[in-house]
Amino acid sequence: MAQTLNLRQIEAFKAVIEHGTVSQAAAVLGVTQPAVSKLLAHLEADTGLSLFDRVRGKLAATTHGMRLYEEVDRIFAGLRQVEQAVESIRRDEQRTLIVGVLPALSGSFIRRATMNFLRHHPDVRMNIQCRGSHLLADWLATRQIDVALVGSRVDNPYIDREPMFQHPLMCALPVNHELARKRVLRPRDLDGLPFIGFSAESQTHGLAQAAFQRAGARLNVVLETSTSPTACEFVAAGLGVSLIHPLFADGFQNRLVLRRFDPEMQFHFQLCRVQASRNDSLVETFVQEARAVAAQVSRELR
Repeated sequence: MAQTLNLRQIEAFKAVIEHGTVSQAAAVLGVTQPAVSKLLAHLEADTGLSLFDRVRGKLAATTHGMRLYEEVDRIFAGLRQVEQAVESIRRDEQRTLIVGVLPALSGSFIRRATMNFLRHHPDVRMNIQCRGSHLLADWLATRQIDVALVGSRVDNPYIDREPMFQHPLMCALPVNHELARKRVLRPRDLDGLPFIGFSAESQTHGLAQAAFQRAGARLNVVLETSTSPTACEFVAAGLGVSLIHPLFADGFQNRLVLRRFDPEMQFHFQLCRVQASRNDSLVETFVQEARAVAAQVSRELR
């Protein structure tokens, strides 16, 4: 190799592969197109490899180019892990706690748990991230957040989890729905009715499918969503009915009604944390407060 490679060459190479053209790579890197072309030319000269074929004015990665990109991507992934470790250490030093929470729990529950926590630790800066269960689990496993409240099953050997808010699913109906006069609803009552469902990976989806199949009733899903506020909005608007945890209806009390559903199907959220967190003492205090609020809310639901 004639010369030592430099980072700017590698960044230009990676950007062209990922964004497809020299012009887009230049925009991402904040340099001119000729500057990117020059960096690529120097990289090919320094490595002695043909990294791109020029086809009708466009660059197409060669076999050597793709092999090099795989190595570059692996190294950059390692650098991102180092950055995440640095951020984790910085959070510990700055007394910051990052909590991930589902949209369904992002209202009064997280407010109550956080306010109780801050009474014990007024010097801690809180960061609340509201996302879906799978993304929160990924962030927790990679230590981008310190603790998470999720709604679907998490299967990761590095994550400790415990159930919260165990409660039977209830049938959510528009306030003027003819079935609202019934106190208990069964799959046969909902046979063929427009139904607002949750995404296939959700806990609710599996429970609803099983209940309807056992009863020989048809589940007529007219809309599927991954978030509870969206489901409740469409139920309240009259598009259909749904099966939800009663916590999902927080804030919709005057816009939909809940009725008991038979067979009883237990649903629970999960409180998740990673093992040997750098923020262990803060996480433990927050977990205790979350448990206390969860117990109080569960009593209120009953």
